[in-house]
Order: sequence, then C-alpha cells, then structure tokens
Amino acid sequence: MQRYFVEPHLFSEQEVTITGDDVHHIVHVMRAKSGEKIVVSDGAGRSAIARIDSLSGKEVVATVVELLSEQRELPVQITIGQGLPKGEKMEWVLQKGTEMGAFAFFPFSSERTIVKLDAKKEANKLDRWRKIVKEAAEQSHRCVLPELLAPVSFRRIIQESSRYTRAVIAYEKEGGTTLHQVLPALRPGDSLLILIGPEGGFSPEEVAAAEAAGIRPVSLGPRILRTETACQYALAAASYQFEQNGGHS
Repeated sequence: MQRYFVEPHLFSEQEVTITGDDVHHIVHVMRAKSGEKIVVSDGAGRSAIARIDSLSGKEVVATVVELLSEQRELPVQITIGQGLPKGEKMEWVLQKGTEMGAFAFFPFSSERTIVKLDAKKEANKLDRWRKIVKEAAEQSHRCVLPELLAPVSFRRIIQESSRYTRAVIAYEKEGGTTLHQVLPALRPGDSLLILIGPEGGFSPEEVAAAEAAGIRPVSLGPRILRTETACQYALAAASYQFEQNGGHS
C-alpha cells in the first residue's frame, strides 16, 4: 500500500483528507479508485490504514479502517546540524538522513562554508528540501516527518544547542572521545544535536567556541569522512546502540 503524510488537522480517528501534491500522485500517477486502501500518517507518530471514499482534483477523502501501532523511530531524537555543503550534497544528506532515522535537520553556515544561500531563493530551496524529506520519509515508512529548520549562522546554532539534552561537534582532530562513548548516556526521549562541518570541516576557533558553550567534540572514527557521509555514520551508530544492540550496553 502507498503511504502518504496528512496534515495533522486533517487526520482524525475516523477520516483523513489528503491535499496538495499527493492528490495528483494518487489520482493521476497511481490511478487509485474508490475502495482502495492506503497508509496515512500525521507526521507526528499516528498512522492508519484508510479506505479511499472520494477523489477529486483538489482532495482525496478516506475512511480510517485500522489505526496502526508502528515502532519505526529512533528512541532518541537526533538532530543533524549540517554545515551547508556544495552542490546537491545537502539533498543526499536529507534523503539518506531521513531514511536512517534523523528527527530533524538544522543547516548552518560556518567559517569554511563555500555555498552562500541567496535570501530570495532560500524559500524555494527549503520547499524543495522539505519535499525530499517527505518523499524519503514515505519511502522508508517513517511515522514521524523530520523537521527541516531554516539555515542559521554557526554562532546561532551554538546558542540553540542548549535546547538539546546533549550536543556534540564532529571534529577530525578529536582523538579521545568517540560518538560511541556519548550515546550510552542518552535515554529514550532524550535529544542529541550533532554538528557536522562543511567540506573544509571546522576551524580550531569554532571548536573552541562550541566547547565553551558545552558542546562536546567527538570523533566519528579513525577515517576522515566526507561531510555527506558523516550524517549516515552518526545515525547508523545510534541505530546500533538503541535498536540493533538491544538497547544500552
């Protein structure tokens, strides 16, 4: 069955209404008919099997036939603070990070960031990025739609780090502490912000500023990872720690 995210206010335990681009997909791409079943989610954890009742060019209305109890989310809410990379690498980070279980994405610009977002084009860029996140969440059967926050400066994301249970910064010169030593201290429901630098990484001054704000430098292993790979490494480590390894070690 095809899966679709529904605006929370259009999702009840009796009926759901699908609007936007998904209507075109259901009606013209999937050529769905009344009576067919789909899986819907409100993006905040509620999912259900629904039977299509009516279709039009503007909306699809379906009756909820079964509420689902799906456990597909990491027990720890991990936000990927991603230094803006060049080209289409951010799209890769968003797509694969969503598949791997990221709770949110927080782009930022830093000292070694090469790409500069045009303020006039930022809205369109964010719309495209959110569409990528949504499609990846549907493909990977996520129950929660990851949030994509608006890009900020490095100084601002450091200030925002206090909102999380823990915050770490990936630094290739950090030889002592690894991410695997940080994860066991987290408990279900906790939040973790992982700062990943752009192609050139972080400057020593930026790492010092992060440390001063209580952000812990960590290593992501003995190999130097590309910026678009680091996110996957971190989320895979978290999946092993909290899901594949039977919980805390």
